[in-house]
Amino acid sequence: MIKHLNEFPYTVDPSLHRRFDERQTIFARRFWDRKASFYGKEYRENVEQIIAEGRPGYSRVDFARILAAWTVHDCFSGAFSWRRLGEADPSMIKLGAHPVPDPALMSKQVKETARMYGADLVGICELNPKWIYSYDRSGDEIAIPDEYKYAVVMGIAMDREAVMTSPAFMSAVATGVGYSRMAFTIASLAQFIRNLRYSAIPMGNDTALSIPLAIDAGLGQLGRNGLLITPGYGPCVRLCKVFTDLPLKPDRPIDFGITKTCKDCDKCATACEADAISSEREPSYEVACPSNNAGILRWAVNADHCYEFWVENGAACSNCIATCPYTQGSDA
Repeated sequence: MIKHLNEFPYTVDPSLHRRFDERQTIFARRFWDRKASFYGKEYRENVEQIIAEGRPGYSRVDFARILAAWTVHDCFSGAFSWRRLGEADPSMIKLGAHPVPDPALMSKQVKETARMYGADLVGICELNPKWIYSYDRSGDEIAIPDEYKYAVVMGIAMDREAVMTSPAFMSAVATGVGYSRMAFTIASLAQFIRNLRYSAIPMGNDTALSIPLAIDAGLGQLGRNGLLITPGYGPCVRLCKVFTDLPLKPDRPIDFGITKTCKDCDKCATACEADAISSEREPSYEVACPSNNAGILRWAVNADHCYEFWVENGAACSNCIATCPYTQGSDA
């Protein structure tokens, strides 16, 4: 049963919590953190040897599929632009700006539009500054103008059957497709908002933390596996978002029993070949590696161990997604 809440379903200790520095993420630390076991390692660097071993699910064809799946995300840099892509159509310019008399109706229209562009889940929240990265991967301070008051948060469902093959290459194909769909969706929604003469900042994993924003927007709850778990797709989604000054009506966060379920379930921890997921019954404020932010009550995931396994595997792993009962649905 889904309960709509008037408060957020997480606990943050303000004496410990700080805005997270994107340079502390795994994908940034491998370039500068000489103490990390994965320093300087690209997780696909061993793929030639892995393919040569001839294991089922690790073929040259499957690997080519992985790389191609990322095409839109990796090659369409405009998807993440803070500014309009190209010149505005003259017919749209003639329409001019128009006030929003009904934010609730506009929210409904934004959600309908996001779904047209490929979003499987859409929620809206007020933008909480503490979820914005303090610095980006280049070390530049991130400052979002005050007029951006709302975040439209979207979930892109991944191919469930492909994810179930994890850690084989086909599961990583599903990941790449998810990211490419994200790029298309955020770029299109941002342009839609700009066409209404408002501002929009589209983003994937950059600029701000996706999971707490998705929780704020009522898309799901944080699970033992460190991922957002949604009622309809479990953790089998990729998250993206658009910040905007368009007047909108926020959604309420939800609780459908994930914390209680995860206390009694450790399937993701058992399935994790990297031993990266805690099997402790209770969440805590402990961090597991430098890529965890302090001050959040949760099961911290050891992202160092996770990335080390990716290097060994030659591709991203989704075991924690595949084994989650909320991904498996009636098959669990």
